[in-house]
Formats: sequence, C-alpha cells, structure tokens
Amino acid sequence: MVFFWRRKTESAPESSSPSIPQQEAEKDVAEIVQEQPSPVVDAQPQPQETDSESQYLPADSEGEGSPEERPRGLFGKLKSALAQRIRKTREGLVGQIRAVIKAAGKVDEDLLERIEEILIKADVGPETTLRIIEEMREFEARGATAEELIAGFKGQLMGIVGKDHRPLTLPDVRPWVVLFVGVNGTGKTTTIGKLAAQLRKQGKKVMMVAGDTFRAAAVEQLHIWAERTGSVFVSKGMGADPAGVAFDALTQARAEGVDVVLIDTAGRLHTKTNLMEELKKIVRVVGKQLPGAPHDTLLVLDATTGQNAISQAKVFTEAIPVTGIVMTKLDGTAKGGVLIAIRNLFPIPVVKIGVGEGIDDLRDFNPQEFVDALFEDETAQ
Repeated sequence: MVFFWRRKTESAPESSSPSIPQQEAEKDVAEIVQEQPSPVVDAQPQPQETDSESQYLPADSEGEGSPEERPRGLFGKLKSALAQRIRKTREGLVGQIRAVIKAAGKVDEDLLERIEEILIKADVGPETTLRIIEEMREFEARGATAEELIAGFKGQLMGIVGKDHRPLTLPDVRPWVVLFVGVNGTGKTTTIGKLAAQLRKQGKKVMMVAGDTFRAAAVEQLHIWAERTGSVFVSKGMGADPAGVAFDALTQARAEGVDVVLIDTAGRLHTKTNLMEELKKIVRVVGKQLPGAPHDTLLVLDATTGQNAISQAKVFTEAIPVTGIVMTKLDGTAKGGVLIAIRNLFPIPVVKIGVGEGIDDLRDFNPQEFVDALFEDETAQ
C-alpha cells in the first residue's frame, strides 16, 4: 500500500523574528499618547458567574480528576499521572506501533507501511511521518529486531521533541512581559490564569492585562482569575485599542514594581489580516515602552484540533516572533501526535502543556518525561 504523503514535501519554513521598525513604533506610541484614555483599572470585581473555563480556580483546583486519573504518591505525580493523562495519545500512537512491531516479528516494508498509517492517524503529519519512516528503513536494512526498532522509535521521538528545548524561566529583568497569542478556544485566558496562580504561589507580583477588547467574556474571565489569584488587573473596557491598553499597563507595572505582566490578546483567525496587524502593533508599542519586551511571546495551541494547529502555528510565526508554544488539552485527545509534528516543523520549543483542569495540570514541558510517558507499558505496572 502506497500513501500519497510519501512524496517529498517541503517542511514549514522556519520562523524568523520580524524586524520592528523604530519609526513605526514611535508613530504607534505617539498615537496612543495623544488619545485621552480611560483610567487603567486595578479591579476589585464583585462575585460573578464563571464560564466553562474560568470555573477551575486556584482555591478549588487541588486534587481534581477522577479517582483513576488522580496521581497517587510522589512517584505517581511525577510519572504515572502524565502517562495516564495522555493515555489516548499513548494508546493510539505508541501502543499501536508497539503492537504491530511485535506482531510482525521482523522489520520489512509491510511493517513500515502499517507504522506509517498509524503515525498519520495520530496526527503526526505527513512531513514528520516521512522523516520517521525514512530513518526506520535503516533498521530494516540492517535486519534489526522488533525490540531494537521500538527503542529506535523512542530515540527518534526524543530527538524531535527534545531538540533545542528551552524551559520557560523568569529572567532577571523586571517586569517580565509575556504576550499570549492564539485563536479563540485554545485556552489562552485560562493558561494566563493558571500561570498567574503558579507565579503568585512563588511570591511574585503579577499583572494581568485584558488585551482582548473584542470579547466581553474574555475580559470577565481574566477579571475573575485576577481576583482569585490576587493579581493586578488592567482593562480599559470593550473596544479600546489593545496596544494602548498594553502601553498603559506597562507604565503602571513599572511604577508599582510588578514582577510579571501577562498580556491577553484577541484570537479571531477569520479576520486574520486585522488581527495580525493588531498583534504587530502591540509588539511594537510594548517594545517602545520597555526595550526588549515582550520578553516572551507564547502561542497557545489546542491539541484536539490536530493538523489545524500546524496551520495556526504557521500563520502566527510568520507575523510575530513567537518564542514558545503552550499545547493545551492533551489529556482529552488521541491527536497529541501533533505536538511531535509542531516540534519537527518549527524551531520553537514547547514550554508548557495542559493535561487537565487543575492549576497544577499546566505543566512545564519536559521532553524526556513526555516521551517516557508515551512509552510507559501498562502491562508492566
């Protein structure tokens, strides 16, 4: 059986950091300063109902999940829990490949075709699948055993997801400015709230900026997260210029000694041109207000969207300099193979993964831990 993706395909282009012309930045800032903005709000909101994402708040998040999903003991928390959370991807990808390799007993072209089909169905993508299969042919040529092929496959995945890995760490600069981008529904606002909760536990003064001025629900949700985490909240209301909101927020953050500024943004891909121009303006204005900012720009992708996540990554990385990727909802999908495809196609590290609804389920991405969890053998537990 021959698959169409076996043709030689071009990988997605490496993202480059678009230059930010000084003249454009000065023009943007001048326009903002000339406006008569509403006062920046350090909100103390009244209690209100939350939406489906914002109900998972710091005070209630510990120990969430069904009994079988809940980690038991320190060892389970560090290893087995992750394997359980990404169970659907583990079974649909590594579990099936391990089964067909053991059933075949030898490495030949028929086996490689079956592995190829499994990789595609797991949303690893054609380009990444082609790379893996071509490297597996070396095992076929030297008559490798099934065990050697499985071990080699694990090494292949580690080489892909672990390449140029960089954890998300708090730099020496204050405030540390982090811009969050992505389409609606990926979990940007919830990711900001969970990260803010983690930073507050570390004793950091956090500011949350409502840069999505087009969706009332996004502003309200961020408002709730700020209240529950004890973070400073900045908003200028619906319809305000997002770049202006960010500019005023940084002015306030510098004056008040804020450690971390987390900026939410709109995510309407169907108005791609306007959205991307808006994001570029935010980047220019923030950099003019605080040289070097944003220090990190995190693209939030939803693992359940599969190959659509690759298209989103391409659009955003072509527009602005993305420094890291957050992959959410890995716990509820068999399409987690897209994380492998993203790492193969884009020279941008995955810095955080979402594997559940609790605060601590927004985790630092550890390539070795992730690959080990994929290959964890339930029969050995």
